[in-house]
Amino acid sequence: MSETTHDGAVAVSAPPSPDEGLTAAQLAAKYGLAVSGARPSLREYLGRLWGRRHFILAFSQAKLTAQYSQAKLGQLWQVATPLLNAAVYFMIFGVILNASRGMEKEVYIPFLVTGVFVFTFTQSSVMSGVRAISGNLGLVRALHFPRAALPISFALQQLQQLLYSMIVLFLVVIGFGSYPDASWLLIIPALVLQFCFNTGLALVFARAGAKTPDLAQLMPFVMRTWMYASGVMFSIPVFLADKPQWMASVLQWNPAAIYMDLVRFALIDEYGSDYLPQHVWAVAGGWAVLFAVGGFVYFWQAEERYGRG
Repeated sequence: MSETTHDGAVAVSAPPSPDEGLTAAQLAAKYGLAVSGARPSLREYLGRLWGRRHFILAFSQAKLTAQYSQAKLGQLWQVATPLLNAAVYFMIFGVILNASRGMEKEVYIPFLVTGVFVFTFTQSSVMSGVRAISGNLGLVRALHFPRAALPISFALQQLQQLLYSMIVLFLVVIGFGSYPDASWLLIIPALVLQFCFNTGLALVFARAGAKTPDLAQLMPFVMRTWMYASGVMFSIPVFLADKPQWMASVLQWNPAAIYMDLVRFALIDEYGSDYLPQHVWAVAGGWAVLFAVGGFVYFWQAEERYGRG
């Protein structure tokens, strides 16, 4: 194209761009561009997450090692903390409030210690999950990786911590007369199901905590309420024997109570199936699948929004 200027010279203008009139989406499609940090498909996301499995394991181990690095007793606090909590609960609930009703001392103490250890696994997974994104924004913004790796890694960290603590739990149970037998193998599927449940719950709260960081301040109150309602310090069917049946059923079927009771049933000889709700393994599996799958999908749906804003 050309045009005549005021002094009679002929100026040649640039030809129109071939991209003129195209929208941003059309331009991106034309040149093969994609949004930075865009959410991949669920299948692709799972593949990327599997590719980061070594990072997830190494990150969880590093966090576990660093957790008590400033304390003189170091990793001993992994065991000492739940044991001290159990001792306090025994004095308040077992001695003063008689929450051990219907149980001999030889049963109640391992019952209580088991409940504290197993519930702490869930509690710690949730509390670390709610800060998984908001507490690691530098890492999230600096590197490209599936963000689900963080809450999964924190849940794995809590599982490793529980496994270390189980050594002391075994000693407590043996000390009160319940010796290893074939039923102890039931601990493995019980903890696997609980880990799946905890991971899903950590993913749910990781997304919620990324959007609302103040949620981390509220969660200790929520978890404390959940602990009191889950039979950590008392047997639900025994303690609520004079209450409406639906109340005991609701409390027994909540997932925290389910997983605690399964481990108690596996470890403690006198803690028989009468203490368990019907279809307990099916319910435990249902909770695990529901939260593991639902929590993962719920977290994945917001993948492209983590670390922004």
